[in-house]
Amino acid sequence: MPEKKMSMTTKILIWMGAGLLIGSLINAFASDVDFVQDYLVNGLFHVVGAIFISLLKMLVVPLVTFSLICGVCGLGDINKLGRVGLKAFSLFMLTTALAITLAITVATIVGPGEGFELAESTKTEFSAPEAPPLTQVIIDLVPSNPIAAYANGNMLQIIFFTILFAVCVLMIGEAGRPIAEGAERLNKVMMEVVNVVMHVAPIGVFALMAKTFSLQGLEMILPMISYFAVVALVLILHMTGTLMILLKLLGRVNPLIFLKKMRTVQIFAFSTSSSNATIPVTLRATEQRIGVDNSTASFIVPFGATINMDGTAIMQGVATVFIANVYGIDLGLSGYLTVIGMAVLASIGTAGVPGVGLIMLAMVFNQVGLPIEGIALIMGVDRLLDMMRTAVNVTGDATVTTIVARSENSISMDTFNNPQAGHIEDVHLPHAKKG
Repeated sequence: MPEKKMSMTTKILIWMGAGLLIGSLINAFASDVDFVQDYLVNGLFHVVGAIFISLLKMLVVPLVTFSLICGVCGLGDINKLGRVGLKAFSLFMLTTALAITLAITVATIVGPGEGFELAESTKTEFSAPEAPPLTQVIIDLVPSNPIAAYANGNMLQIIFFTILFAVCVLMIGEAGRPIAEGAERLNKVMMEVVNVVMHVAPIGVFALMAKTFSLQGLEMILPMISYFAVVALVLILHMTGTLMILLKLLGRVNPLIFLKKMRTVQIFAFSTSSSNATIPVTLRATEQRIGVDNSTASFIVPFGATINMDGTAIMQGVATVFIANVYGIDLGLSGYLTVIGMAVLASIGTAGVPGVGLIMLAMVFNQVGLPIEGIALIMGVDRLLDMMRTAVNVTGDATVTTIVARSENSISMDTFNNPQAGHIEDVHLPHAKKG
């Protein structure tokens, strides 16, 4: 029975490829056919894709809440919580700094945008969304109404409130034990819900890919091929080079095994373009496939999904060099150092803000004196690059989680080295016993 043996990653890859192919064909041959656009692209593909994204987002808040409570109570020591948090934060800042440095270095060598003809693009206007001041971001960390934070899915506020709640459960000792045990049971239920949702994943991924490529097509990349190629190259270099070197040196684990086990998560991130929507899948992979303790994974993965911006930082670095070349502006070493510093600070300052990539890019352009309307040039290919950026971001989240878990001795190397660990089983509903 070969179908039984086919892994979930293979199924998702096949359906993703089919979606890309069908979407590209629709874009090439049926972009003006009303029936195809109304009933397929904006009908079937849109509905199935939107339901799949909603299914994933539906899991995020309850899973993060119960996982975090289990995690903090599992650590059993507030000092350890602070230590894990500081290690994770430092590593996220380090990887972001390395990502944008690599991006600027490669882009400066390749020189995308040199000799670029500004024709119709100059007429395009771009209004940059306003970035909130840093003071407001710090104030917004604390929810004035936790219920509103949960209702709006504000991850930083949810993380803040849940950690505070879980720490207080620890502090009341024996009286808090039933709450911790209840959270553990609810967490197991949510993980099972993740398993069930994963079984419809291939169809959801197909619909998302088919819709994206039927609207975008592949030919829109051609005028921007130098920019697109450099961003894609640096994203791949960072994911398979920088992150894996850190994993080998600091985490002392085999990067090849790690990448193999992260494949499904990367495909999910690629198709959804959302680190937050991918949290359930990342959590499942880090705990069940890689072997990180729930206490460590449940804290670092949601934290990373909110503040880890490696992919976005790479896009900023290449975009800055590209736009500077297009407009013939020489930024010099000091300008590029400013971009690196700004990207690292902005990744904290704009965490959790919608449209974060464009806000950060507008802030950087303002700071170094590049025309903000230049962002309109790269908007066309940004959707496809966003998919790749998200795959890099979730790989970074899992890398830092693994490194911190290794330093805290909270990872099972038996699970990590077992290729079958955490494979998704077929879901069987329990039968009532006869008798």
